[in-house]
Amino acid sequence: QEWQNPFATWDPQDFCNISEIVLPMDTYWSPPIFILERVSGQNPELNYMVLMHNGSFNSTRPFQVTLTCSLIILKFPFDTQTCNLSVASFLYPAVTDFVMKMRRTPAEIMQHSQNLLLTDGEWKFTNLSIVEFTEALDDKEYSVVTYMISMQRRPTLYILNLILPTCALYLLDMAVLFGPSSLEEKINFQIAIILGSSMLAVILNNSLPTSSNKPPIIGTP
Repeated sequence: QEWQNPFATWDPQDFCNISEIVLPMDTYWSPPIFILERVSGQNPELNYMVLMHNGSFNSTRPFQVTLTCSLIILKFPFDTQTCNLSVASFLYPAVTDFVMKMRRTPAEIMQHSQNLLLTDGEWKFTNLSIVEFTEALDDKEYSVVTYMISMQRRPTLYILNLILPTCALYLLDMAVLFGPSSLEEKINFQIAIILGSSMLAVILNNSLPTSSNKPPIIGTP
């Protein structure tokens, strides 16, 4: 966060060439912002900010939060999800008191995020876009900045553990059904395939996401 305070300025030559100082967050006014989609999280212990001689404040505070996100898993495990992270302040109207602007472009923020994001994991960071707008609430307008984060699921684990075994079982079922084996052998093999399919269904039920109105294609009978 960066903001300007014209009442907190000084001439460095009058103070031993000191051009910046570090102060606690409660020393001066700081922008009160909220994450709208936040469910839970940990507040940072780094409650300090840097004050420049020209009245510019700089505060870097790392947050670890859990957000709500609407998932569309129809194409699971080949799906791409977009989650919003909206930063706003409903204490000061945007027209007269408080306006939030991005310091860097979305391309710069995306490159910085790719450098910080871990390469291992289920999700792959693909895109980041930023929307600045004002939201009306109780006859007032407030400044809101929304980060639209796109993540693509890595499907390799699901292909190896779910899709390929399921396809192999059904192909084997068709081969035995139309093969020259006796009726008794076919029945025994069909029972074994049903048991194997049931085990895969249990694994599939534990692996599939449940927060969606439409079930994924591979989970639809």
